[in-house]
Amino acid sequence: MNELTLLADRFLRACLTRKVMAATAESCTGGMIVAHLTDIAGSSAVVDRGFITYSNEAKMDMLGVKADTLETFGAVSSETALEMAAGALARSRAGIALAVTGIAGPDGGSDEKPVGLVWFGLALDNQATISEHRIFDNRGRDFIRRETVRHALEMGLRALAN
Repeated sequence: MNELTLLADRFLRACLTRKVMAATAESCTGGMIVAHLTDIAGSSAVVDRGFITYSNEAKMDMLGVKADTLETFGAVSSETALEMAAGALARSRAGIALAVTGIAGPDGGSDEKPVGLVWFGLALDNQATISEHRIFDNRGRDFIRRETVRHALEMGLRALAN
């Protein structure tokens, strides 16, 4: 098993132990997080759904991200990641939702928001939704997306351990 598969397996087992379903809200990863989870046999016991919200319209329609949030802060922001995670939790049967929005490149970066910037949101039933960001080395689109999957699963594991 590769490292991401092992992390996904640990996350699924943590969800099972806590008796919570999981949902994802993914932009820059295009469904890679939920794909890693559902690659594992038995994942249907805890994976409820994955929202792939690549466009701003999808973020608004599927997750309830406010147009004002996207206009004011942009799709790649703490505010958008928080609304994505909260929206995924509210629009699913999940007790935990992982959200990611970022710039995987090779284009699209700026001085303010460079290629490799990813915002993560995490919503857990009956807790405040949290966000954090990472700026991954620009070692290519695949690297940034894989590191995003890794960090999202690690973030979920930390939340479920508390």
